[in-house]
Amino acid sequence: MSAAQLPAALLEQATAPYHPLGKFAWHSARGKLGGDPVFAGLLQRGLIPAQARVLDIGCGQGLLAALLGSLDGTSAAERAWPAGWAPAPTGTQVHGIELMPRDVARAQQALAHLGPRARFTQGDMCATDFGQADAVVILDVLHYVGYDAQDDVLRRVKAALRSGGVLLLRVGDAAAGLPFRISNWVDTLVTFARSHRLARLYCRPLAAWQQCLRTLGFQVEAIPMHQGTPFANTLLVARLPAAAAS
Repeated sequence: MSAAQLPAALLEQATAPYHPLGKFAWHSARGKLGGDPVFAGLLQRGLIPAQARVLDIGCGQGLLAALLGSLDGTSAAERAWPAGWAPAPTGTQVHGIELMPRDVARAQQALAHLGPRARFTQGDMCATDFGQADAVVILDVLHYVGYDAQDDVLRRVKAALRSGGVLLLRVGDAAAGLPFRISNWVDTLVTFARSHRLARLYCRPLAAWQQCLRTLGFQVEAIPMHQGTPFANTLLVARLPAAAAS
């Protein structure tokens, strides 16, 4: 399946709540939702079910919640839904967990109008309660913590998922050569810009990520998710068979 982009009307709907917060929040939302292929890819492929309880780990300023919250079954963007895309995942509820207090504050302020459909917790993914979910989304976050912590987060994700639930995990492939080194360099700059100390990044080859998930009982599909960027990102669609759910 070729790379997809969010339709202009959907991008406008999803980013409009950030406009009152100022130029930084709005431009950041537009740049990320419009330029990162993962958001359109999730919708195009129908990877998030309608009515799902979604746990977004490392949610930033709540962009996934803003995108899903703009889908109510009646909007102009949905009436112009791209042909060939899966049906829009309406009726979702998103719980976002984010370490940075300023991002959480922006998410809460921008998306207050969504009420119970979007809630945000400031906390460390290594310690914060995940609750229960139908789908868990972790985009480019796990490599900021050590390998043991990664494994523990993934075990807790499995425990949080319902029978048949899905984990959508985007990772870099440490075996991908120059594209991986470029993405690592960018991650280091972003970490520094967000006032984190410059620390080691804990990365794995794609095959090691897949094996880790399979060992936990997930059925894993790997989808390249870096189109239009110089990075080595892959989306791992990890489904939990009903018999393996906690």
